[in-house]
Amino acid sequence: MLNIRIEKTQNPKAKPEKGAPLGFGHIFTDHMFVMNYEEGKGWFDPRVVPFENISLSPASMVFHYGQEMFEGLKAYKGEDGQIYLFRPEMNAKRANASNERLCIPEIPEEDFVQAVKAVVDVDRDWVPEEAGTSLYIRPFVIATDNFLGVAPSKTYLFMVILSPSGAYYASGLAPVGIWIEDEYVRAVKGGIGYAKTGGNYAASLAAQVKAHDGGYSQVLWLDGVERKYIEEVGAMNIVFKISGKIVTPALNGSILPGITRNSVLKLCRDWGYEVEERKISVDELVEAAHNGTLEEVFGTGTAAVVSPVGKLRYKDDVFAIGDGGIGELTQKLYDEITGIQWGKKADPYGWRQTV
Repeated sequence: MLNIRIEKTQNPKAKPEKGAPLGFGHIFTDHMFVMNYEEGKGWFDPRVVPFENISLSPASMVFHYGQEMFEGLKAYKGEDGQIYLFRPEMNAKRANASNERLCIPEIPEEDFVQAVKAVVDVDRDWVPEEAGTSLYIRPFVIATDNFLGVAPSKTYLFMVILSPSGAYYASGLAPVGIWIEDEYVRAVKGGIGYAKTGGNYAASLAAQVKAHDGGYSQVLWLDGVERKYIEEVGAMNIVFKISGKIVTPALNGSILPGITRNSVLKLCRDWGYEVEERKISVDELVEAAHNGTLEEVFGTGTAAVVSPVGKLRYKDDVFAIGDGGIGELTQKLYDEITGIQWGKKADPYGWRQTV
């Protein structure tokens, strides 16, 4: 168990006014968690301190070789005034899977969760109360050795920052358009596609700009070898309802193992749906769209929770999903997961934790 030192700010910031638009990832709270690592010493000096800029040498390895990991989860304020987290131990597990791939020292899962809870507790008054809002939590690790050479760093910083946020998409639950990318690739099996690291997102930017210029919200990636099989959306995993079955790409080493994805598939199985985690070709998807068996499409992720997809574009083919509105199952999943997250529904799985 960490012995966390707490230093509270002497200059608290003005909090957003109730009902004011929050956007996503623009506003930051008064405090942050910080912990250092040195080879031979391990993780040390865990602390919650005032949110401030950090000082790094221009030679810090994170700037030159991209050795860094990040996570994302949320805190919610229930109607009872309690602050809840949703499956934070899963974020801790995934963080260490990323750490292993990126040669970053492991953070004990209990320490990761304790760090998150400690800083959220200090800034609990920052958790917004309006429907659809939450406190976004960004844990991350950066390599800090001052060395220009390709090797794992010997020193690191683990930090957690917080951001009160509204809906990830300004349109809320309105269905979004997805651009199926047929030129660029993001990840390949054997690479770092399953790790949550900035390099994966940097690789997605060119296609994301192209999609936005075409009027689409997100990119849906194909595999990097055959350019044939569906993988994931830039900020979400992807799920299809085809002929009554729930179909999603199998985790193959180039797809992020989403925590919301895991939760959605568990709920669908428990509700009696047949769930298939397998390869899905873009040709199969296009055929299902044209013959009417593609009933619903939605993304799953921490930021958006469940995001309905209203249309897909592949090359010169654009097709609407259903009537273009939110599907019945998509809405049910959103209501169930957010109900558990905000403490409005029973939690038979033990997913909800109190801060």
